[in-house]
This record gives sequence, C-alpha cells and structure tokens, in this order.
Amino acid sequence: MFVIPYPVIDPVLVQFGPFAIRWYALAYIVGLVIGWRYCLAIAKRPPKVARPQDIDDFLVWATLGVVLGGRIGYVLFYKPGYYIENPGEIIALWHGGMSFHGGAAGVFVALALFCRQRGIPLLGLSDIIACAVPIGLFFGRIANFINGELWGRVSDVPWAMVFPNAGPLPRHPSQLYEASLEGVVLFCLLFALQRFAGLRSREGAICGVFLVGYAVARIIGEMFREPDAQLGFLFLGVTMGQLLSVPLLLAGAWLIWRAHPAAQRA
Repeated sequence: MFVIPYPVIDPVLVQFGPFAIRWYALAYIVGLVIGWRYCLAIAKRPPKVARPQDIDDFLVWATLGVVLGGRIGYVLFYKPGYYIENPGEIIALWHGGMSFHGGAAGVFVALALFCRQRGIPLLGLSDIIACAVPIGLFFGRIANFINGELWGRVSDVPWAMVFPNAGPLPRHPSQLYEASLEGVVLFCLLFALQRFAGLRSREGAICGVFLVGYAVARIIGEMFREPDAQLGFLFLGVTMGQLLSVPLLLAGAWLIWRAHPAAQRA
C-alpha cells in the first residue's frame, strides 16, 4: 500500500542540559505573540472598543486562561481517573495534554474579568480576540503533528501516514486536516467578515461565527481522528471532541442571532 512517509521530527527543538525548548511549547508562544500583534492591528480600526494598551495587558490574562483552562479541561474531560491516581502529572505540561474547550473557557473567564475591571464591552473585545484564535489553533495542530500525537483513523487514502507509536497501519494525518480547517479556513473567514463585511459593528457576531465555525470544523475533523484510547467512542459513534463542540455551536448560534449594531464609537 502506498503511503507518504511520516517526517520524523524531534519534539525537542533545542536542549541545553536539563533545559529543553519543545515544539509544543514554541507553538503556544508563537501563536500567542502573533495573535497579540494581530489583535493590536484590529483594535486600531473602528469600532475602537479597546486601547492598544488594553490589548497588551490582556496578553498575560489570555496566556493564563489558555494554559490553566486548557490543562484543567484536559484533566477533567479526557483523563480524570489517571490524574486522580497521579496528581503530580497535572503540572507536567511538557508531556502534552491540553483541551481547546477548556482553554476557551479559561480565556472567556479571563475576558469577563478583564473587561469588568477595565470597563470594556465584553462582546466587542471578544470579537477581536476571536479573530486571532485560529492562529494559535493552526500552530497547535502543527505541533501535534510534529509530536506524532492525536493521529487519524486507519485509512487507505494515498496521503495516509504510518505514525510512530500508532501501529503499523497507515492513518489519516488528521492533525493537518484540523490545522487547515480550524486554522487556515476559519482565519480567512473571520478576516473577511471583520475586514470587508463590517461585521464588527454587530457586537458578538464575529465571536458567534468563530464558535460555530470551530464547532463545525472540529466535528468534521473528529470524523477522521482516532478517538482518545482511554475514551473511545461515547455513543452512536460520537467522540468527546464532538460532544464538547455542541455547546459551542449553540452558544455561537445564539450570539449571531442576538447580535445588534454597537453604539457608535470614536
């Protein structure tokens, strides 16, 4: 059977004695930094709901929300039994194990607290942040691919790959599918809506489109991704990733429905 060789890449980019810089960590750093710069560019365009200084300050809040929320979400949704037995592993972020849904919840909590403290419209800032999230998703999925984790289901498509630690059978490179859908496609959609369609004038609409778009992309991507071994399929062939995406889909649809033109701002 013809397959594309998996490009084996060392998960550790650089190592100095016990100190190592991993692709996984670098993906988060690059995603946050590029996303921050992109948010600054958007915030300078009307409607101006936040100052550049606010965007700068929120970077720290967003980082904490992503890391803490993502890790707590993974612990609770994907391996609660394991971490109850091995609580010391909860802080071992270098072993991987982050949940987007948990990270999204963490960032939302950070947004709510930050906006309340600064007197910034929550949905207005949420629209700006939502435009940048696909950047982080793209780099995160590429890091999953480099780590040879979260591989796809067994397949005979010509571009299937044999992943290390996934057995001898070729599989879908589902990490690349998700990087394309959740990262590239969703970024382009949100860019067009905020740049050319003027959707930022309807507070919450872009955030709603992001939630719906991500939920749809994740549900589709899960059709090609091997379910987590400790969970498998939940019911009727549904995976945990698909189940957790349903609330996002509903919340996004509600935000789009209730969006209204924001008050004119200088």
